[in-house]
Amino acid sequence: MPSRPKSRLPLAGAAAAALALVLAACGGSSTPASSSSGSSGASGGSTSSTSTTAASPGTAPAASGAPGPPPVANATDIHKEPLPAAGAAPPPSTLVTVDLVPGTGAAPTASSTVQVQYVGANYADGKVFDASWTRGQPASFPLNGVIPGFSQAILGMKVGGRREVVIPPNLGYGASGQPPAVGPNETLVFVIDLLAVQ
Repeated sequence: MPSRPKSRLPLAGAAAAALALVLAACGGSSTPASSSSGSSGASGGSTSSTSTTAASPGTAPAASGAPGPPPVANATDIHKEPLPAAGAAPPPSTLVTVDLVPGTGAAPTASSTVQVQYVGANYADGKVFDASWTRGQPASFPLNGVIPGFSQAILGMKVGGRREVVIPPNLGYGASGQPPAVGPNETLVFVIDLLAVQ
């Protein structure tokens, strides 16, 4: 796994970099990598309002009538890869989280290292740009080494839970994007399964 500057979002290892750009890790003890520029356009000090709600099976409701997360196939079956659809325009401008499956185990802190399964997709078209599921193993990384939106989304989860999150550009890769898979100012969707906390 290549070393990384203060990364904003976990990335896949060098061998899988073209396919795994946002939240994966490589090898058995994976750690997130970063963009080569290290300037994600999102500052570590960014803040957002977060909406966390429980979801009915297969859907993720919007909060307060605002645009929300897109529907997710396999939303509540944690043994199957979740598949987010395209979201409705306009995308949310704040971090939105929806618990698809509430967890019952340990909860992480901002300094925790977590093990997750995840799928990352573009909000506008639902195109998956990275997924730990395709590599056949979960990703592990410290929460203080990823983009702010991903870290904030995992806080409040419990082990055993599955959460859908929409990350606006200012809490993701911002104006720089993460070429070639994540363009400038793209809103991202992740479905995250929290497997373990250290």
